[in-house]
Formats: sequence, structure tokens, C-alpha cells
Amino acid sequence: MKTLPRIAIAFSTVALAGLIFVEMHGQALARDESPAPSLAQALAAQSAASAAPASAPLVNLPDFTGLVANAAPAVVNIEAKIGSGKPQQLAQNDPSDDPNDDGQDDGDDSAPGMPGQQDIPEIFRRFFGQPGGPGMPMPQQPRRGTSFGSGFIISADGYVLTNRHVIDGADQVIVHLSDRRELKAKVIGSDAAADVALLKIDGGSLPVLQLGDSGHLKPGQWVVAIGSPFGFDHSVTAGVVSGLGRPSVDRSQQYVPFIQTDVAINPGNSGGPLMNTRGEVVGINSQIFSNSGGYMGVSFAIPIEVAMNVVRQIKDTGHVTRGQLGVVIRDVQSDEMGDLGLNRQAGAFVQSVQNKSAAARAGIQVGDVITAFNGRPIDSSSDLPPMVGAMAPGAHADLDVLRAGKTLKMSVVLTELDASAAAASRQPGAPPAHSSNNTVGIAVEEIDSRTRSQLGLGAGEGVRVARITNPLLQQSGLAVGDVILQVGKTSVGSVAAFDAAVKGLKSGDRLRLVTRNQNSTGLITLTLP
Repeated sequence: MKTLPRIAIAFSTVALAGLIFVEMHGQALARDESPAPSLAQALAAQSAASAAPASAPLVNLPDFTGLVANAAPAVVNIEAKIGSGKPQQLAQNDPSDDPNDDGQDDGDDSAPGMPGQQDIPEIFRRFFGQPGGPGMPMPQQPRRGTSFGSGFIISADGYVLTNRHVIDGADQVIVHLSDRRELKAKVIGSDAAADVALLKIDGGSLPVLQLGDSGHLKPGQWVVAIGSPFGFDHSVTAGVVSGLGRPSVDRSQQYVPFIQTDVAINPGNSGGPLMNTRGEVVGINSQIFSNSGGYMGVSFAIPIEVAMNVVRQIKDTGHVTRGQLGVVIRDVQSDEMGDLGLNRQAGAFVQSVQNKSAAARAGIQVGDVITAFNGRPIDSSSDLPPMVGAMAPGAHADLDVLRAGKTLKMSVVLTELDASAAAASRQPGAPPAHSSNNTVGIAVEEIDSRTRSQLGLGAGEGVRVARITNPLLQQSGLAVGDVILQVGKTSVGSVAAFDAAVKGLKSGDRLRLVTRNQNSTGLITLTLP
């Protein structure tokens, strides 16, 4: 008896499904039997749609037409003629014109009318960078021909901003305006560390772009780029901010906190503006990150504040200077957090301190962790160089420094950045007078008075490296002639003290050395084999 209602329900369900099927089938037949519209009817419908007012969009997406109409006249195409070689073409690549083409598929065939790899100027290959890295320079070689890039006008009297690599080495620079005028440009100045160049063209009442503030950007916000990829003038692409304060793998640009976006950037966009939705410039498109040599959704722009700092200095003094702290830093490693007194992996770990530098005079030591600069927290070691580089030599800065689990407040007066200081050569060592015998692979000797005076060492402070037999130590940067000041946290001022400090070390133990040479005081750590 309990099964009867279920049977009734099943039959009712089947009947209902049948009725629905019959109804739908009838409607389909009716549609199939209705006559298709004639060509005349289709044309009439299209004319009516054209005459009718535009209906509201079904989906509300950003519309950048007004922004582009206002901004595009101030965006320019830049042509840089380099050397006396034949200009390289971007828009023509007919394989039949190539005397070296054997008709075989060599993997470099391009679409008709588009450039192959051999036709792309070196400046565009530099813009792509090495596979796997944003903006890494190509191997240096003589550049000839014509390179192309973008730029934008920042003043009505003709000042133009672009990337330095767009015009680097050019004999002649020509700026192509949106109204098809071509004007010769004078390079007022440039800065390699920021990859920014300032040009000047003759003209009055020129259209200009308004400058914004990249400090207000947030990940997820819309941004727009206008440029000349592959020579296609005033091409518009859009995307969102993907990240802020990104470091470059190119160490020469460590003072630029790049804006990362997913805006499509290609050769020729370099030097063009990156704008917010108000049409204000927030960055200069400069690099892409690629494993293939093509756009892969990761683009980088120079913040407009960094660029305008360069512009002001070039106009005022003709060159660019930056503040320098005088330290080599790295990220804090997870296995160091406990010893350092950190509860999270943040800050800039001081690996070495340049002798007589601003940091050394302020009392910063190897092994310190800089956690804040002028009140701004340091989450990663890459955060610190742009903050320091944005300040002028002689400026005062306040640091929060973590040492032995305690936070210290320090004040420092920045010196002028000297890029050659870190490249100074080490002094070769003399044959050891008193060598030690130990298991870590280092032979040391007492320090002579001349070396002690040169390095600013007091009596009984440090031992000199005379010989290294451990290849891991050589790879870590220790060199003959360096002075070892500490083993672990134990100061060593004699051969006997050094021997005693390393005596108990065995394979698998972690060796920590504080060293000093003519350039800096540094820290070397490794696990003994």
C-alpha cells in the first residue's frame, strides 16, 4: 500500500514531461516554418538600427573613449636614428626580397606585412629583455639603424618624457605629433638608473597630459596605455594594476619601485604613458616580463614621481644624484627569524656595511635588520633602495633597526650614491707569517700595523685570511686579505682566538663570519660540508 502513491506520482511526472515536450516541439516547428527575412528586410532593419538612438548596454564595462580623445593628442611617436646604418623597417617583411632566404622553414617566418625577428631594431629587443626577466639589457653591440618608441608631452612649450633606452646613442631624434608634424628634438638629459629621458621640441601651445600620483594606485584599479607598438600610432590598451613596488632583476634599476599591470605592452609602447581612469599619467611604460620574448600579461611602468624627480634635477643641474646609505642588504631568511627576534619575515637584513659610509657613521652593524625608514615599514629588502634613492645627498633620515631582539632608533645623514664604490678591487694578501690549522678550511695570520690602520682596526681586533682551502668559502665571497672580526658572536683578535672559536665546529654546523676589507664590513654564513 505504501508504494501506490509513489507509482501515481511517477505516472504524473511522465505525463507532465510529455506535455512539455509536445509544446516545445510545436514551437520549434513553428519557428522552422516561418519565412527567413529577405535581403531587403535585413538592410531595412540595419538602417533602422543606425537611425535609432543607442540603447543602454547590457553589461556596464569601462568606456575609455573620452579619456583617449583627451589624452591622445599629447602622446607622440619617437624616432631615434642611430649610427649611419640603413634604417630598419617595421611594417614590411617580404620573404621574396630576402637574398638569404632559401625557402626552408627556419622557425622565424612572420605573418605577411609584419616584421620578423631579424627586422626588429635592437632597441625593441632590449625592451623585451632576456627571457625570464623584466627589462634585462641585451648584450652590448654596435647599434645602427632607426629605433622607435613612444613618449608624451608634459609642458605646452615642448618638453617630452620617454625612456632613456629609446634614445640612447641616437645621433638624431625626431618626434612625430598626432597632427602628423615631425619635429627634431634635443635631448636635454637622461638617467640610466631610472631609464628616463627628457626631450625638448620647438613649439607653443602644445597639448599636454596631466600628471597624477601613483601613490594612490591600488591593485585591481583600471589603467590605460597609449603608444605605438610596432609603429601602429596611438594604439590603446587597457588592464588593471597587478602589483606595486615591484623590483627589477636588473640591479642597475634597484631605485625604481615598478608598477606591475596586465596592460598589453609591446615593442614601440616603451616610453608611453600609463594613465588612471581620470586621464592622469601615473607611470611610464618601460618593461615586460617574458619567458618567450612576447607579451605574457606582465608589464612594468616607472612611477611618475620617480620620473619627475629626474626631470627636476636634469632641468636644475643637468644631472641626477641620489642618496646612499652604504649597506648591502638582503631578505631575512626563515631560519634566522628566531635568532633575530622577528615574528615574521620582514625587513632588510644588513649583509655588509661600507667603510666610512653614512650607515657606518650612524652605527649600523652587520647583522642588523632595518625595519622602517622615515616611519615607512620595510616588508622586503627591495623596499629600501627606492626610499633611500628618492632622497638627496645630505638629507637626514630616521631608521628603525632591530638588533639582538631590540629595536633601536637611529638617525643617518645620507651621502651621494657612488656606483663605483662596490666595484673597488680587493687588496691581495702577502704570504702568511703565522698560519693556523683548523677544520673549516681557513688559514689566518696576525694583522700588520699598516693593514690595521687602513681598516680602522684597534689593537687585538681581527685576524687576516692568509689561505682558503674550503671552496664553499671562496664561493661565498671570502678572499685572501680579508679580516675576520667574529666567528659566530665571538670576537677574534689573534690566531689562537680564531682557532679556539672554530675548534668545536663539525660537518653540518653553520659557520658565521663577520669580515672586513678595504670596502666594507660584511657577513658570510654557510653550512660546513
